[in-house]
Amino acid sequence: MAEELLITVSEFETRVAKLAGGAVQELHLAPASGYSLTGNVYLGKVERIIQGMQAAFVDIGLERPGFLHVRDIEGPRLMQSDNGAPAQTPDIRSLLHEGQELMVQIAKDPISGKGARLTTQLAIASRYMVLMPFTDHIGISQRIEDETERERLRQLIDQVRQNAGIGMGFIARTAVEGADREAVELDVRVLTRIWDRILENKARTRAPSVIYEELPLHIRVVRDLTDPDVEKIRIDHRETYERVRRFVDEFIPEFSARMRHYDEERQLFQRYGIDDEIARALDRKVSLKCGGHLVIEQTEAMTTIDVNTGGFLGNRSLEETVFRANLEAAAIIPRQLRLRNLGGIIVVDFIDMEDEEHQRQVMRTLEKAAESDPARMRIEGFSSLGLVQMSRKRTRESLIQQICEPCAQCGGAGFVKTPESTCLEVFRAIVEDARVRCDGPRQDYLIRSTADVVDRLLDEDAEPLKRLSEQIGRDITIQVEPSCRPGDFDIVLVQPMRSSS
Repeated sequence: MAEELLITVSEFETRVAKLAGGAVQELHLAPASGYSLTGNVYLGKVERIIQGMQAAFVDIGLERPGFLHVRDIEGPRLMQSDNGAPAQTPDIRSLLHEGQELMVQIAKDPISGKGARLTTQLAIASRYMVLMPFTDHIGISQRIEDETERERLRQLIDQVRQNAGIGMGFIARTAVEGADREAVELDVRVLTRIWDRILENKARTRAPSVIYEELPLHIRVVRDLTDPDVEKIRIDHRETYERVRRFVDEFIPEFSARMRHYDEERQLFQRYGIDDEIARALDRKVSLKCGGHLVIEQTEAMTTIDVNTGGFLGNRSLEETVFRANLEAAAIIPRQLRLRNLGGIIVVDFIDMEDEEHQRQVMRTLEKAAESDPARMRIEGFSSLGLVQMSRKRTRESLIQQICEPCAQCGGAGFVKTPESTCLEVFRAIVEDARVRCDGPRQDYLIRSTADVVDRLLDEDAEPLKRLSEQIGRDITIQVEPSCRPGDFDIVLVQPMRSSS
């Protein structure tokens, strides 16, 4: 399927969209303040060790300290017992101490108030290769399935490494499939130069500080998202276009002819309808062509996806109608996950199907649609409850977390109390307060709340309010308070009005 990479740059943001068959598959948004920190290397200082969690908090100079678990420390991963099996992970206090300086890399961006997830298992990426400076392992991307090609690459990397006298490890990325020796050698040279520069920066700096920053967004996405299916790379900013063009000419010259500078009057994202796609990706409801729809709910613990037939009635049997709706949903769900950058645990509630062959076809469609996603995914079959469990690697905030913030009115709950329920709370509060103050001097009540609550007290609840006033023997007045949020109210004690003689 033909793909395009669109990059739009302004002085206040950079935005990237990858299209396949005219549909947006992936979005990357970076304000002027910066993009994802994943991949950056820091010289950090251990701030606190939490023995009960076998983890440490490391100050790397960001707003919040990063989180480093014992499993993400290079030493324990390499330790083996005498029979070659992994040894028991040592206590973190035998590996780290408070105040210790060490090099760490951000594996996951700070998300939802949590600090960055850190690792000492450093990995420096380039176009074709990933350098692992603390191992001598050679790995091949699992997406390269041809065993002959895998063995060719393994031998080629080993030869290049030996000829250069390099004792570090490398992982071949998917893009290296079919690449020649010259391309591999160039990548190895680039990565070793980057590593030498990291060591130089480490020697002349003090913690906490950054000693290596990943490429800017517009170059990083060209490096990571270009594949043989990408026919055009369009960039609407001349200076950025020239920078990316120089990078492409040097590292991926086969894409030089596919570069385009977009200089039309109409904005690039508007021309391709990307802004409308972003707006739809913030909606919890996704319409299906058949008339059904998905409901996508993102929570702290997981993302849930509910499949509904909606207005799709079908024209045969119920089973066939349900099957067609589930089949279309299975084809679109992986794209929605990638577009919205949803990660972690994902549970899909397909419409119940009786036919096991229909279940197998839905699973095959789901797995097929997920193959193009560069993020690591794991898909389980239908559970006994008819649910499909998935997981998708999460390294940065989702689209809605990047663009939106919790509602100030509902506190992020998504719901607010109705005027009716608020009025009932007001009545209960006044009854309780009047009971407590029954023996004290008389004081009347002033209710302050939102306009819709005041309207209800003056209309539907006017009679109950009058009866309450008579029951407690006190006057009750009402006032609109603009600063109140839905569900909020204040009850103020006021002195009784004196009657004129």
